Parts: sequence; structure tokens; C-alpha cells
Amino acid sequence: MNFLTQIDNLALIALLLVSGLALFLPTLSTLISGKGLSPTEATIWINRRKAAVLDLRPEAAFKTGHLPGAKHLPSAQIASGVEKLKLDRKNPLILVCETGASSRKALAEAQKLGFADVGILEGGVQAWQAAALPLVK
Repeated sequence: MNFLTQIDNLALIALLLVSGLALFLPTLSTLISGKGLSPTEATIWINRRKAAVLDLRPEAAFKTGHLPGAKHLPSAQIASGVEKLKLDRKNPLILVCETGASSRKALAEAQKLGFADVGILEGGVQAWQAAALPLVK
């Protein structure tokens, strides 16, 4: 019991708790807001799980370069435009935007439309390019 009452040990326990919380926060945010995918994880979803890629950026940005096989649909049109794209709701869906922020907003809408397994490319196209992965023009 003396261990817990010494000031030095209390400081170490507090440091342990704070560092543990700092390590857990990214996991917690992903659990709350959906599956955040790194570029490597997104590549695995595309190749192994046959995930569809939906690019939510404006058309001009899409034309400058997008992920291979990506379909374009502006984020404002996700509710009405998904039907036109004829995406298989059984397969996973990866939402992509420039930085990842717009994809987070579209996540709930995609889930309402019946996509059970939806992932978000963390960092968006910028993270994809930073990982030196190819874009199609």
C-alpha cells in the first residue's frame, strides 16, 4: 500500500494513465465515426475485398486525378446519385475526398442507403499521394 501513497509513484501512475489515454484516442475516434483506412488498408480492401471506391470531390478535382477504379459522385449528391452508379451494397465501400473531412460527413448517408461496410480513406487523396500510390487521370 505504501507504493500508492508516495508522490513519485503517483506521478508515474498519472503519466501511465495519460499516455494510455493518448494511445487510445485515435482508436476511439475511429470507433465513433466509422472505419478510417490508411492508404495501405484501402488498397487491401480494393484488391482482396472488391471494395468500390466513391470519390466525393468536385468534378474538376476528380479529373485531375483519382484512385484507380473510383466512381465520381459529389458529396452533396450521395443520397440521389448512388442508385445511378449501381454499386453492390454487399461489397465494401470506400469514401474518398481531398483530406477525409467530407467523407466523414457522407459516411452516415452511405450507411442509411444500405452499405453495411463503409470505410473512409484517412487523409483523402492527399494521403494517397503522400504514400506514392498512383492516381488515374
